[in-house]
Amino acid sequence: MNDQLTSSGLFKPLNLALIGYGKMGKAIEEIALQQGHRITLKIDSHNTADLTTKSLQHCDVAIEFTGPKSAPANILSCIDAGVPVICGSTGWLNQWGEVTSYCTAHNGALLYASNFSIGVNIFFEINKKLASMMASYPAYDVMIEEIHHTEKKDTPSGTAITIAEGILNELARKRSWRNEPSEDKEILTIISKRIDPAPGTHIVRYQSDVDDIEITHSAHNRTGFSAGAMMAAAFLAGRKGIYSMKEVLGF
Repeated sequence: MNDQLTSSGLFKPLNLALIGYGKMGKAIEEIALQQGHRITLKIDSHNTADLTTKSLQHCDVAIEFTGPKSAPANILSCIDAGVPVICGSTGWLNQWGEVTSYCTAHNGALLYASNFSIGVNIFFEINKKLASMMASYPAYDVMIEEIHHTEKKDTPSGTAITIAEGILNELARKRSWRNEPSEDKEILTIISKRIDPAPGTHIVRYQSDVDDIEITHSAHNRTGFSAGAMMAAAFLAGRKGIYSMKEVLGF
């Protein structure tokens, strides 16, 4: 049970560990401090050895934004320390089963999202609803386009993959996605573009001979991502189990 709410309905201040102190880590820090939370531990590429059970013991929640190579081990370290962990790193889900089994076996708490933005998570739900509606109209082909800044580490974005999975679950005429154009009508194409200073745009486009249908989400800055991550941290504090943004937002 979550006991982070005060009698007035406001969240108690949290002691946070930031694992990954790049652009997202700094954006989360700014929002966290504005909300009255405390940053108890910061881990970046220069002090990875400082991520220990001892250093985590005074943290209420850890927020992990590093990369696919380091994320699984960082999550396990937090579980070993008994600290709930929010993870926004993408590209590591080939190890999802192993990590979640470990979390369950050790009575840990993990919340993973490919994107913490409230707007993007609403977009995910709209995308799935649209795909279910389009399942009866094979004249429309569908593709995804995603645009990010040139420093983004993964291609396609984790958000684009989540969008693709939402479509594949509803649209039987597509059997898999591919990160390049394809003439195979059973392949869902994802086109990735890297253009500065774009923080993130995702487009789902249904095309037919007579018209196009398009839904778009465009981030203006990182504030939506960091604010969503802090909502997730407040939600996870004091809980056990495995969660997603669906539970945070009540979908």
